Amino acid sequence: MKYWSAVAAFLMSILAIPAQAQSPGVTATEIRLGQSMPYSGNASAYGLVGKAMLGYFEKINKEQGGVNGRKINLISLDDGFSPPKTVEATRKLVEQDDILAIFGTMGTAPNTAIHRYLNSKKIPHLLVTTGATKWADPKNFPYTTPGMISYQTEGKIYARYLLQKSPNARIAILMQNDDFGRDYLEGFKLGLGANAAKMIIATQTYELTDPTIDSQLANLKASGADAFFSISLGKFSSQSIKRVKDLDWKLTDFIVPTSSVSIKGILTPAGLDAATGIVTSSWNKNVADPTWANDAGMATYLKFLKEYMSAFDPNDSSMVTGYNSAIIMTEVLRRCGNDLSRDNVMKQFASIKNMKLDMLLPGIEVSLSPDDFRTYKTLQMMRFDGQRWNLFGQAITE
Repeated sequence: MKYWSAVAAFLMSILAIPAQAQSPGVTATEIRLGQSMPYSGNASAYGLVGKAMLGYFEKINKEQGGVNGRKINLISLDDGFSPPKTVEATRKLVEQDDILAIFGTMGTAPNTAIHRYLNSKKIPHLLVTTGATKWADPKNFPYTTPGMISYQTEGKIYARYLLQKSPNARIAILMQNDDFGRDYLEGFKLGLGANAAKMIIATQTYELTDPTIDSQLANLKASGADAFFSISLGKFSSQSIKRVKDLDWKLTDFIVPTSSVSIKGILTPAGLDAATGIVTSSWNKNVADPTWANDAGMATYLKFLKEYMSAFDPNDSSMVTGYNSAIIMTEVLRRCGNDLSRDNVMKQFASIKNMKLDMLLPGIEVSLSPDDFRTYKTLQMMRFDGQRWNLFGQAITE
């Protein structure tokens, strides 16, 4: 009897161990995550977000042996910022590569294309690199979480800024014709409140397939507007900044979204002189700002760049986005321990409270709950002086 009891106990122990280890994308030595990024196409400047994520996981694997004894393998595919290609890449990652979770995929339209598919399969769709409001909807889409501040929140903050600084502004808006653009516009109008109808005097849209936005900018200038909100991405952000200068459009206020702050990827192609004076916001520290010269978090980040991202310009803020999200993802996996089931991944994500990151501005933390998946809720305004971004005013929380 003792012999058979021992055999039974042994067999039960063998069966019990893989029960956790056999989660999709998980082996005894590896955790597989997947994503698609715009390494080519109109939004290729943002591909650096994915490269920073890859670099951070390389750091964790090399310096710490991964997480809880398992190395993180992020399979990062190029989708060219094309939703059909995102669908193709995501299906490959899920159905062939057998990933645990989709992490950090870039863009509103690409993520929209895979939103229902991933939630229907109960696959974590984490820290998407887009700020559409719909990503923070745990009631209807419990497996999707945002990795950026809500576009609506950001739009509201810009509206409040204008109401205080230029209450009589005549505002022109260029808007990408998708959920990205509509979310910003909705937040901006909500922030302006009853003033929206009289202050917004012209709106033009563009499609991601448009070669240029020259005609839209010419029409907006002709409206007589003295304030401009360019709700644009990638090359269209660069084009809008350059074209405003080429048209000699005299603006009192020129606002761009947080996705347009990259000096190398967005402002330099437009011309740094053309970008001088534009305003945006941030939740991150700026590498070029001497304020952080002796900051411990900045020192840690710069060390990471030197050792794992040395081929890239340290001033490119896209890398900070990837770095922050990779840190949060690593912490989620660490909290999971040996229970790397997809449901536990979501549970551990929602349990994060008061998490500080190396590159977050003072007073900004990551706090989540099962009912609130919004990763960031606070912003601070900043202005470009021709060489670097400068913070001004106080941080604003919605």
